[in-house]
This record gives sequence, structure tokens and C-alpha cells, in this order.
Amino acid sequence: MSWKDQVRDTGQGYYTLATEDTSDVPVRLFLTPALLDSVEDSIYPQIVNAASFPGVRMVAITPDVHHGYGVPIGTVLLTDADTGAVAMGPVGYDIGCGMMSASSEVPTAAATPDNRLRFNREVTRRIALGPGRASRTPLKDLTRNEFEAIIRGGAGYYVERYGAKIDRSRSERDAIPVDDRWQPPWGGPGRPERGVPQLATLGGGNHFIELQGNVGTDRLYVQMHSGSRGFGHGLATNYFHLARAENPTIKALDLGYFTPDSPHYASYLNAVAAGANFAIVNRFAMFEQIALAFEEVFHKPLSLVYEISHNLVQRELSPEFGWVHVHRKGATRAFPAGHDSLKGTEWEHAGHPILIPGSNHDTSFILRATPTAAISGYSVNHGAGRRMSRGAARKTLKQVDIDRDYRTAGIVVNLDGNVPIDESGDAYKSSREVVGAVTRAGLATVEHELVPLASIKGNE
Repeated sequence: MSWKDQVRDTGQGYYTLATEDTSDVPVRLFLTPALLDSVEDSIYPQIVNAASFPGVRMVAITPDVHHGYGVPIGTVLLTDADTGAVAMGPVGYDIGCGMMSASSEVPTAAATPDNRLRFNREVTRRIALGPGRASRTPLKDLTRNEFEAIIRGGAGYYVERYGAKIDRSRSERDAIPVDDRWQPPWGGPGRPERGVPQLATLGGGNHFIELQGNVGTDRLYVQMHSGSRGFGHGLATNYFHLARAENPTIKALDLGYFTPDSPHYASYLNAVAAGANFAIVNRFAMFEQIALAFEEVFHKPLSLVYEISHNLVQRELSPEFGWVHVHRKGATRAFPAGHDSLKGTEWEHAGHPILIPGSNHDTSFILRATPTAAISGYSVNHGAGRRMSRGAARKTLKQVDIDRDYRTAGIVVNLDGNVPIDESGDAYKSSREVVGAVTRAGLATVEHELVPLASIKGNE
């Protein structure tokens, strides 16, 4: 019997899965019938992995789900906050990877083909793209002490120290607290010191900067996706190895975890906080440069809509399971109006914006959560999700066809129009279908639709 034969439709817009392998752990799949049908069979053992961590209370699978490291990308894992594990695969290597969105009063018509190319040129003049690149701003020359002050103090310290003009009220948070006694594992297996000169850099892979048109308001928006670069990757690598050394029975490096009795438990949570603080400042520092580029081309300012992190583990209160550690691997937080964590913020009465990008040849969305989002651990998908691997995309897609499709659509990619084929639209699921799975389950409602006009990607 296929695992999909054991999936049950709740009649409430999502499925449940209960097998001998998942024991009594609730597993909820927020998929449409078509998305369920298309999910790879290799996802099932990864769901079982997620349901097997010590103290797990619930697993939710988001509609952008695809094969990941140890657990699927698109996994929300809840473990008991006092006795359960903090799991590393459900956080991943790019700690604190996340999204930022900004709006303007510039009409979409101002983004002529020439201005789309000019925008890409002005951004890439200011922001380094691709893996391993150092910053093009004075941040590249940070001393180790100043870097440590940033990863501990986050955006609050960055704005105060460097005079950045950013509306921090439109961010999910200023910083995650880091214990003063925690020290970064400089020189460790992952070499986190790689990240010291990388603040205000984009990175490669699925990270992007995109000029967009808002379908409803007919105004220009900009979205950005980036993370903690070599610093976060280095931290994760270091702790993955520590977990394996502490517990050699872990069958794969990706399945490492720490329980509260581990000497590395608190240290890992501090590392996640420091990596997230780097990622938050990285996005803010890039936003400053993007805003300068936007004003150079369109002569009006950009205003921050929201900034939010993925790939974290955070202590939260679940109405269903009590205090839990919520791991969001390739998933985004979705707090509705009235949520305790939003009290005193401008989002208290509306819920915070949820930023869901499509591919750079598809629609992106901004949503607002509903109270029903509690059933998914107050989480939804963080994007469209891959429908084919990078290797499969390189083998099956033709560069000349992809480039022509983008030119026909008027989407300017980088400066040369050469689309990274493994990041092209054909490699991704339909964003409208994955967002449809979210609204089908009543987790959120759509507020804005954004279409791509110009795309900036860091080639590998």
C-alpha cells in the first residue's frame, strides 16, 4: 500500500496521515488533491523522520513541500518546549533565511524595459551576488568585535550604531536574544568566520531581488529573499557535527538534534539566534542599497512593507499543544489578528503580512493569517516550492527556450538576460496553486498579488 493511500481528507481543506511509522504524532498535510498527487514518494520517509524526534507534538506539511535534508522543505515541526528536542534538519543550514517586501508610489508603467534594466544595473552595482562574495559596502571591513556586536544586537544595534534609516516597526523582530556567555565557534568545522565580510550580500541559489508590479494598486514593489550566508551555514555545520559526535546512533547528519540534557542544547539555540540576527541585518543592509538604487531610477522612495525570517526554531504557545518549540523549515510564521505576540505592534488588529514569493516567472502574494492558522502551528509555505531538482532542470530545460520565454514576458533577468536555468519558472510549482492550498484550508486570505518585472539572481 502506498503511503498516499493512508492519507485521509479531513473535509476542512487539509489531509491527515497516520501510519505505524508516524505512531500517534498528528501529521497534517496542507495540500490540494493535485499537489498531493504530485508529491514525490521520497517525501514519506522524510515525514517519518520529522515525526520521530524526541518530544514531537505535531508535524505540518506546507503546500510548497519538496525533498529536503532529513525532513522535507516545507515542514513545520512542533516539539515540547521543556522536554523535547531542538532538531537541526528542520532548521537547516541557511539559518534565518527570510523575506523582505517594500512598496512605492511609483506607477507600474514607469518600469519601462530600459528602467527595468537600469534598476538591475544599479542594484548589482551596490550588492554583491553569488556564493562566497564579500560586501560592496563598508561592512566588508568589520572587525571581529564589531561583527559580534551585530550578531548579538541585531537590527536594533545596527540602526543605532550606523544610523540606518529603517522603519524597524515593520520587521518581525529587531533581534533574537543571545546569551552573553555564548561564543561563536570561530575556526570550527563550518568556518563561520566566512560570513564576517558578507553583510549586505545576496548569495546564490533561490535568493533573489525582484522588481514587481502590484496587480491591485498598479504600483511598483520590490521583494528580496536572502539569509545568513557563510556565517549561518558555518554555525549549522559546526552543530550538526557536534550532534553526531554526541549521539553516534543518529543515522544521518541531517537528523541531528539536542535534548535539554545535552551540553549543546542552549548553545545551539544561541547559535540559531545569532545566525538569525545576521540574516535580519543582512536584509536591512541590502534594503538600504536597494532603496538607493530604486530612487536613482524612479526618483521616489521605497517603503518597507515587512521583513520576516524562515528556517528558525522558536518557543511559542500553541492553543492545542501548550508551550512548544516551532521549527519552520522552508515555512513562514503566520500570526493572525489578536495573537498575543502581536500586542503593541501595528499588526495587532490585522495580523502581520505573510510574504510568499513565486518563481521569477510567476505571481508572488502577500497574505494575512486567520485564527484557523493555529492548526498548522501558525505557519504557511514560504514560497512556491520546487517541482524538479536542480539537476533535473539542467538536464531537461533548454537555455535558449527559457531565455526567450522571459524576454517575451518582458521580465529582465540580471544584466544579460541569461536565466539561471535551475531557478527558472519551469523548475517551480504554480504559486497560485500553493497559495490556493493555504486559502482552501482557511489559514490565510490574499491581500496583494505581485507580478515580476525584473529579476536579480546570484549565479552559482
